[in-house]
Amino acid sequence: MALHVRGVVLPEGDVREFWLTGDRVTYEPVRDAETVVDGGWILPGLVDAHCHLGIRYGATPIESLDEARELALQDRAAGVLALRDAGSPYPYPELDDEPEIPRLARAGRHVASPRRYLRDIGIEVEAARVAETVTAQAKAGTGWVKLVGDWIDRSVGDLAPSWDAATMTAAVEAAHAAGARAAVHTFSEEGVAAMVRAGVDSVEHGTGLSVDLVDEMARRGTALVPTMINIRTFGKIADQARPKFPGYADHMIALRDRFPGVVVAAHEAGVPLYVGTDAGGSIRHGQAAEEMLLLHEAGIPAVDVLAAASWRARAWLGFPGLVEGGLADLVVYDEDPRADLRVVRQPRRIILKGRVVR
Repeated sequence: MALHVRGVVLPEGDVREFWLTGDRVTYEPVRDAETVVDGGWILPGLVDAHCHLGIRYGATPIESLDEARELALQDRAAGVLALRDAGSPYPYPELDDEPEIPRLARAGRHVASPRRYLRDIGIEVEAARVAETVTAQAKAGTGWVKLVGDWIDRSVGDLAPSWDAATMTAAVEAAHAAGARAAVHTFSEEGVAAMVRAGVDSVEHGTGLSVDLVDEMARRGTALVPTMINIRTFGKIADQARPKFPGYADHMIALRDRFPGVVVAAHEAGVPLYVGTDAGGSIRHGQAAEEMLLLHEAGIPAVDVLAAASWRARAWLGFPGLVEGGLADLVVYDEDPRADLRVVRQPRRIILKGRVVR
C-alpha cells in the first residue's frame, strides 16, 4: 500500500506532501494512500558515516549475521537509516538488501601495518603488499576501502605513520583503480598530512589536521568524519598508556583538547563534514544524535550539522533523499531541529525503505 506524508520538509523548510510507493518517493498524488505522517519536521533518514557492524563493543569481531543485524537495528531505532561501515573483520554481504536493515555502504577489512592496529580486526601487511591488499578489499566492500594511516609505534613511544608516503599514495591509487573510495583512520599530524596529499577521499577522526591542511582538503574535496564521541575517549586511552608511553599519552590529550577548533576550522574552510560515531569497539551503536550535538557544541551551526547527518551525507554515499524518485527513508520530529537540535534524540516516526518501523 502507498503511504502519504505531510509536514515541513527539510532542508527546504516548506510544508509539503508526498507519497511513498514501495521504496520510492513521488510528489504525484497516489489514490487511497494511507496517511502515516501529518505534521512535524521531516528529514531524509539520518546517516552514521563511520561505524563498524562487524566489531562488538569491546573491540572483538562479531561471529554471526545476527550480531550485525542487532547492531544495525540499534542504529535504526535512533533514526539512522543509512550506514557506512568503515571496516569489518566479519563479512556480511547478505544484509545489503534486507528490508529491515538500514542502507549499507561497506568497506572490507581494515588494511594495517603489522602489529600496528587492534588485534584480529584488520589485515596486517608490509608496505610491499599494501596496494594488492587494497585491491582485494575493494572487492570485499561496496565502494569503500579502509586504510589505517597511523597508530602507536612502540619503538618510538608515540603515534607514527603506518607506511611511507609512496606506499600510501599507491594504496589510494589502487583503491581508485578498483572503483572504490579510500577512507583513512588517522590521529597524527604526519599521518593525516601524508594521506591527504596521497589523495584519500575521506579522513576519519583527523585530530592531527592543521589549518593549512584543511585548506588543501577543501580544495581537493576531501571529506572529514570527525567522530567526536571517539575523540572524547582519548583521556582513557592516555591514562592506560601513560606508565609505558608518557609521550604518547600527552600527545593524545593535546590532540583531544585542540580538536573542536580543528573541526570548526575545517567547516569554515569548506571541508565537507559528515556525522560518524565510530560505533563498534569502544563506542556503542545508536549514538548519532549525541555525535550531532557534540558537533554543534564545538561550533557547527545546527542546520549544517543536520546536513552532515542527513541530506548531504546521503548524497555523498549515493542514497538520494526526499526528491522525486528518491529513496523512501525519512525521520520525523515534533519540533524544528534547526531551532533546538536536541530534538534529534526523540524521533516521532521512522520510515525505512517505504515501511513504517516506528
